[in-house]
Amino acid sequence: MDTKNQHFDRDLGKIMAYLEEGAYLKARDVLMNYVAADIAEMLEDILEDLGMDKAVILFRMLPKDVSVDVFSYLPGDDQADIIQAITDREISYIMKELDFDDKIDVLEELPANIVSRILEKTPRDERRLINEFLNYPEGSAGSLMTPEYIALRDDMTVADALAHIKRVGMDSETIYLCYVKHADRKLEGIVSLRTLVISDDSKLVSDLMETDYVYLNVYDDQEEVAEAFKKYGFLAIPVVDNEHRLVGIITVDDVMDVIEEETTEDIERMVGVMGDDERKKYLDLGVFRHVKNRLPWLLFMTVALMVTGSLINQFESVLSQVIVLVGYLPLLMGTGGNTGTQTATLIIRGLSLDEVDLKDIFKVLWKELRVSICLGVVLSAFNFLKIILIDQQPPLIGLTVAISMILVVMFAKLFGGTLPMAAKKIGVDPALMATPMISSVTDMVSSVIFLFTASILLGIAI
Repeated sequence: MDTKNQHFDRDLGKIMAYLEEGAYLKARDVLMNYVAADIAEMLEDILEDLGMDKAVILFRMLPKDVSVDVFSYLPGDDQADIIQAITDREISYIMKELDFDDKIDVLEELPANIVSRILEKTPRDERRLINEFLNYPEGSAGSLMTPEYIALRDDMTVADALAHIKRVGMDSETIYLCYVKHADRKLEGIVSLRTLVISDDSKLVSDLMETDYVYLNVYDDQEEVAEAFKKYGFLAIPVVDNEHRLVGIITVDDVMDVIEEETTEDIERMVGVMGDDERKKYLDLGVFRHVKNRLPWLLFMTVALMVTGSLINQFESVLSQVIVLVGYLPLLMGTGGNTGTQTATLIIRGLSLDEVDLKDIFKVLWKELRVSICLGVVLSAFNFLKIILIDQQPPLIGLTVAISMILVVMFAKLFGGTLPMAAKKIGVDPALMATPMISSVTDMVSSVIFLFTASILLGIAI
């Protein structure tokens, strides 16, 4: 039986074959068997493989309402290409029908000349509102919100409120939560649709609304926005300005994109890639952009390894007299880097989910100290037996490696637990201090611990 992906790939192949033959109606008929998100994915592949001309022809053959939904799912680069290829009338229709927050996302991605072209054909009131939204800092709550919400007055009855929801509900991002405002636009309270539906028609909204509510400021960072949604589990959260005037709401679907972006950024930083502000696909970035993103940390690690080499040279007498020690250096350095990164990853996750706070640093150190001792003893015992039984080395060599292993694991665990918290304390992203920094430092310290321990136990002068 074909899987869903096999169906998708098979139909995509059919569509491309029809397009190459010029059978556009047949291609459209196959395309219309899919939802907007899948159609957008197919158009991306068509645009890449067959070029803009055929993709635009197929896009223009879609029903108008479908084309708007498909357009909202396309990447920014593809949206810009399509905008440049279609008529002003088609552009006006798409921009008119897009949800306001999707419209802002599109305009933020498009080149300035295309944005100007679109705004020229936008009604004055809407143009003023768009410009206001575009002026909020990128990555702020203001840049994520939509003004398409249901606003109620506190003097409305339930019957009035429900009638108002019926009139404006189709143009709102969500109808499940309604926002009660004063005449001066200040947010007064929140009332749910469920509360309104089950209440008596004569009751006033002011008697039903919740005045203890969660809200965001327009200048809150998108990470704070994501944290608020994760903490409270709301479908939408109101956004106010510095005078507590309600200016928009953020819905959970907008936050999903933020969480994906922040997760991608953290992963990139944890492996030493300085990611772009604009999230682009791997294949969309040029070679030199990849080089620019990866080079800084690689240079840092190269310098760190040079320092490690210099430190090892200081113990040349130890290594020259007991040459077998050289074979165990990578073991200890690798173990130090792995155990340190393991701890750092857990602490970074804890910090991002508010499971760990800066005030918990001593609790973290105490826990990691005990964990490191347990792990160090197990790993050192395993390596001691391996060195004695398999490598056939003297017990003193095995003891040197075993003791060094315990000390290296202890240092790496404590360092890996402390560094992310110290980074957050000084205002640096903890993810930036993960794998590259920890690996480099633990390499240096591990080699010093091992060689210094060997010099003491084996009685070799440094």
